[in-house]
Amino acid sequence: MATLVTPTDKTTEKVEKKSSPVTDEKPERKQRPRSDDKFKIFSGTANEALADEVCHFLGMQRGQAQVTRFADGECYVQIQENVRGADVFVMQPTCRAVHDGNKSTSVDEHLMELLLMIDALKRASARRITVVTPFFGYARQDKKNRGREPISARLMADLFAAAGADRLMAVDLHTAQIQGFFDGPVDHLFALSILASHIEKKLDVSRVTVVAPDAGRVRVCERWTDRLGCPLAIIHKRRDPDVANQVRMFEVVGQVAGRTCVLVDDMIDTGTTIAKAAEALFEQGASQVIATATHGVLSGAAVDVLKNSRISEIVITNTLPVPQEKRFDKLTVLSIAPLLARAISEVFSDGSVTSLFDGQT
Repeated sequence: MATLVTPTDKTTEKVEKKSSPVTDEKPERKQRPRSDDKFKIFSGTANEALADEVCHFLGMQRGQAQVTRFADGECYVQIQENVRGADVFVMQPTCRAVHDGNKSTSVDEHLMELLLMIDALKRASARRITVVTPFFGYARQDKKNRGREPISARLMADLFAAAGADRLMAVDLHTAQIQGFFDGPVDHLFALSILASHIEKKLDVSRVTVVAPDAGRVRVCERWTDRLGCPLAIIHKRRDPDVANQVRMFEVVGQVAGRTCVLVDDMIDTGTTIAKAAEALFEQGASQVIATATHGVLSGAAVDVLKNSRISEIVITNTLPVPQEKRFDKLTVLSIAPLLARAISEVFSDGSVTSLFDGQT
């Protein structure tokens, strides 16, 4: 038996060298680190429940991070685990939210949270940072309608890039052109399959007409008609340029008399536009109106407006948090978590996000 001699030993012994026996067995490879160690999901405070649901579908725990505020309102963020060399996904819809029953945080506060978290991850040597914003705030300000206006959606994309984001993932952007505002890969996800599946289960699609509430939704509604095999109608609306969220006039183009109309929009904010659109459809003889939207912003008196409308059902997803006080009998909230989980998994494994939507972009 050979003895290992250290420099502190006073005696030395000769160690015999023996040749290794020749065998057919391959040497054991060193085990690689688990991929979980390089795959992490963090979340701000805007919609932690959705982040936890996504992590549940992926079979992992949400990353540990501290988000607090100083007495003067400044936000403080600390990442509380090692992210060096990791592929990190940061989930945060830039929206208003209510915490602990009465404490409200604004769109801008959640935006600042997200930017600080991106910066913290970059300085902690994360290999790649993907911003997952189920609801892309300021998306309605995607162009100049009048002089001396900002293009706020472009500024949002610039802020993400300046903070250190490498990639962006969003669900049903207000307009597809926003993808070009971010100088990097953008994964644009669609909630169509989730919402359309719900409609197919509840209605006789041979009696359905898909209705675009404005010209900007026509392309999305065409995908609905391809999926359901039903006709398309369009509502032409004229907004008041001096009053936000106010519409002056509606005109219906298409056959809606005696049919079940499914209004398809990207978001429901105050609810007045969708309620007035439903009234215009009933005036043209529609037998029933169901409203669908990916994002349920539900600002101000939206709940009362929708409850008192003639709409039979309002179907949204949980890209934004929907507190209990904003839930009512007509409202159906579907989970977007399975779609986000699959898309995140495809990005991490260098797979195809487009394959999730049958090649549609």
